[in-house]
Amino acid sequence: MNVSKAQERDKYDSLAPLRDHFCLPDNTIYLDGNSLGVLPKAVLDRLQTTVATEWGTDLISSWNTHGWIDLPQSVGEKIAPIVGAAPGQVLCCDSISINVFKLLATGLALRPKRTTILVEAQDFPTDRYIAEGLAQLLGPNRCVVKAVAVDQLEQALDRDVAVLLLSEVNYRTGYRHDMAALTRSAHAAGALTCWDVAHSAGAMPVAFDQADVDFGVGCGYKFLNGGPGAPAFLYVAKRLQNQVSQPLSGWLGHRQPFDFTPSYQPAEGVLRYQAGTPSVIAMRALEAALDIFDKVSLAALREKSLALTRFFLECLASQACFESFGVLTPSDPECRGSHIAITHEQGFAIAQALIAAGVIVDFRAPNIIRFGFAPLYNTFEDAARSAAILGAIMAEKRYLEPGFQQRQKVT
Repeated sequence: MNVSKAQERDKYDSLAPLRDHFCLPDNTIYLDGNSLGVLPKAVLDRLQTTVATEWGTDLISSWNTHGWIDLPQSVGEKIAPIVGAAPGQVLCCDSISINVFKLLATGLALRPKRTTILVEAQDFPTDRYIAEGLAQLLGPNRCVVKAVAVDQLEQALDRDVAVLLLSEVNYRTGYRHDMAALTRSAHAAGALTCWDVAHSAGAMPVAFDQADVDFGVGCGYKFLNGGPGAPAFLYVAKRLQNQVSQPLSGWLGHRQPFDFTPSYQPAEGVLRYQAGTPSVIAMRALEAALDIFDKVSLAALREKSLALTRFFLECLASQACFESFGVLTPSDPECRGSHIAITHEQGFAIAQALIAAGVIVDFRAPNIIRFGFAPLYNTFEDAARSAAILGAIMAEKRYLEPGFQQRQKVT
């Protein structure tokens, strides 16, 4: 019944034709776009041209003739409307971790009398690791990291908080914060904000400018479909640019990098947040992947994302096994990202059984199974069939097979 209902909904889905722009394996339901997006077909042609012509034929001249040197800025400008940023504020470069380091150091420099970086205790740990590394580097008199529960964030915004570092969508639960409200609270307390939108950019509208955000980061390999290890991006609000220099003063962040002067002079604006040479092939892949966002409104993506996750929860609730799972993701659409997180004491083995059955999900310790719904290419039938397959796995206790207990390096 759920499958026939799903097929009917897919028939009237205005975004359904976008699925044809992606390379989707046969006999596979891919629900891990929140971790690694599917390969866009346009990327294949773009990389062929980049490798065979730009690199293979034109060689080093491509830094000028094909604009390689400007890719961090030009790709950043393609990302800017996806995260609600006016021009001149987004740069595509490095990884989220490196960009978090740069921006936290900037925030501390802009708040020299404050020492605390405030984080949510259950937020994505890598961002916290970077904050703790910066604190260790600077020492406790200049930087400390304070982690609190999600419901304690506003109360913890005291006069010593320099930067609130937070993910818009929590990687574990799929909970979506109110970016604008928390940014207002931070500003009222005299603090700056740094928002990680890795689990929201590309699946829903992000409103950096409208929310008056100070800094932002995100990655290119999840809902933006830029490929494994795709470059990340950073955002620095125009009003904060040129006030301080970021600490990774690499040569491409120099005002005139090819003058090779002995002393560092930071470039104007967001360009000073460059460090090393851009990875051209990776940049070209992300650049091509971003083209599809010209064909669709972010509001329509959000509407479909919410519809998919709501429908999946309904399908899941109709399964006999439903009571054996905990559901971490909020039912309130205003508080929900684009993935559903459920828990079970055999979560890892169940995730492996799903993957073996052709439903690609992922597992997060200690017991979380995540179902990511990418509105660009996932369907309502994907949602219905994955719930039905989960029900069959649980009824047959397939997850108890010994092979599903063995963990590899990547889960």
